[in-house]
Amino acid sequence: MSSATIGSATRDPNAPYSIHVDIPSRFYILPGGAMALGTAIGLVRGSRAAGLRFLAENAHRPPKTVKGWYFYNKTKNYKMILAGLSGAGSDGARLGITALGWVTFEEGLKRMGWENVSEIGAGLGTAALFAGVYRLPLKAAYRTGVLGLLIGATMQAMQFGRDRLRAEAEMRSLAEAGDRQE
Repeated sequence: MSSATIGSATRDPNAPYSIHVDIPSRFYILPGGAMALGTAIGLVRGSRAAGLRFLAENAHRPPKTVKGWYFYNKTKNYKMILAGLSGAGSDGARLGITALGWVTFEEGLKRMGWENVSEIGAGLGTAALFAGVYRLPLKAAYRTGVLGLLIGATMQAMQFGRDRLRAEAEMRSLAEAGDRQE
């Protein structure tokens, strides 16, 4: 849960108040990681598509000299770099916004008191938002919802396993501490 506090200026009456905002780390780690992953995917996909497009557009007139091949490859590489960076920006932004939607749904469900199903709800909510934004047909929207449900259930199971392992490790450490005292 995020919280905000305002510190009082008890020491110096002329000192300004300080405002402290505690933001959970997953609010910036998950979208940031998704943006980094989307950037890498977009860079590869965009540059590969531009390279193939350049080859297809220029297949009818291959260069005949060494100088011609040099400029051909130079132009192809520049177009691949430009398209790769463009694809990296767009795919990174898309995946980052999708992850931000996931985190928003998850936090909203936790604040409503539905923490037990927050991951599943986040998966379904993100899938519904995705289907609505891209105006998917009913059959594709259904598949997207099922995929969101599966991803949410997987995340919920992983969170349950993590909590279970953490509790087991705590019990072991308490048992070892009790054995040492005896």
